[in-house]
Amino acid sequence: MEPKKVIDSIDDKMGFTPEIMNMMGEMNPEMFEHYKKCDDGIQEDGALPAKVKVLMSLAVMASQRCEPCCESQMRSALNHGATKEEILETMNVVFITSGAPGVASCKRALKLIEGEEGHEHGSGHGCMAGKRR
Repeated sequence: MEPKKVIDSIDDKMGFTPEIMNMMGEMNPEMFEHYKKCDDGIQEDGALPAKVKVLMSLAVMASQRCEPCCESQMRSALNHGATKEEILETMNVVFITSGAPGVASCKRALKLIEGEEGHEHGSGHGCMAGKRR
């Protein structure tokens, strides 16, 4: 699948396009076929609903302490219909498994629950929302 179609698919599923996808589409188009398989595994319903898998991804990114990744996964979780309560319960799991540093890595992401930050940043972080091309 060509990179533009994969990027459009990601945008449709997540509600935005992570900036890294646009960059990688230009730098390494062959990578996209592999990414598409991974993307489908998380962003589409299977034995687990996509929303649950995205919340799991949020917890993993928090454990890795990747703040831009947490924000990206939070945007995706909200786009998949995650409620404030579901997200806060996910944060409890993060605290139990990764401690306070894991939760702290979600500081900016948690602001999205209350709409304290907009959905378009263009900040240059790889996992952050980027402009569609």
